[in-house]
Amino acid sequence: MDRIPFGIRRLDTTIGGGAPPGSVVLLSGEAGAGAREFMYTAAIMNGLAKGDPELFDLYYGGIDDRASAPEEVHYISFTSEKRQVNREMTLAMDEEVVEAGIDNMSFHDLSPEYFRLSPVPREWYAEKTANISDLGQTQDRKTVTEALGDRLTSHAAGNVVVIDSIADLIGSRTDSLPWSDIPVLLKGLSRAAYEWGGLILVHINQETLGAEKHGQLVDAADGTLLFEWESGGSARARTMVVKQFRGVLSRIEDENIVRFETEIGDAGFDISDVRKIR
Repeated sequence: MDRIPFGIRRLDTTIGGGAPPGSVVLLSGEAGAGAREFMYTAAIMNGLAKGDPELFDLYYGGIDDRASAPEEVHYISFTSEKRQVNREMTLAMDEEVVEAGIDNMSFHDLSPEYFRLSPVPREWYAEKTANISDLGQTQDRKTVTEALGDRLTSHAAGNVVVIDSIADLIGSRTDSLPWSDIPVLLKGLSRAAYEWGGLILVHINQETLGAEKHGQLVDAADGTLLFEWESGGSARARTMVVKQFRGVLSRIEDENIVRFETEIGDAGFDISDVRKIR
């Protein structure tokens, strides 16, 4: 397997079929500029590839000869349950596409680990316990980073994994992680991902960080896709820039591409135009 598709047809075609296996890609940008929609589309389309090939072919087309769809797609959330994410996805994509894709996607809700040492009442985020022994088990949970590590170790090899969102670990009351641990965690993830050979997408809202901290995350990841708003006259447009990406950026530079213009349609995130050096 030379490439793993992102699930965004025009991007995958431009970069040789998708991302190199073993990549950790940071999806970073301004609020509403497309990073979250990209994440949803990548998860759903890769789920469709195995779950509903006919619908996948309708909305995406044939996979590049240099790429292979993953066997599994895993979506990890620290604060949301599957129903919430499903609803948000249907706001960005056609409901038929979401329902078919999410059926072939494994969802991991880490909110019990994330909220357990916080002031949030337990009944707000955890299912009711059946008996006293179940209650005892809920009090003996791992930290959120340990739970994240377990999920990745068990499921990341050869698959697509979405982490929504690493911003939740910054200043987490559960783990009390200092900021300096976040780039180290991302670097360790990149090291492990190289051996796993899958594709890990890590979402972050750029506006939650300063320039220096954001730069540290960019340096720690294998690749960064930056999503921005541009204003021209009375209109605002979503754009995407490949900030850095080992094994991918050189292909874009060879094509003299400086920026992708993007849009959100029935199939989710899409590339509407390509800007080149003139």
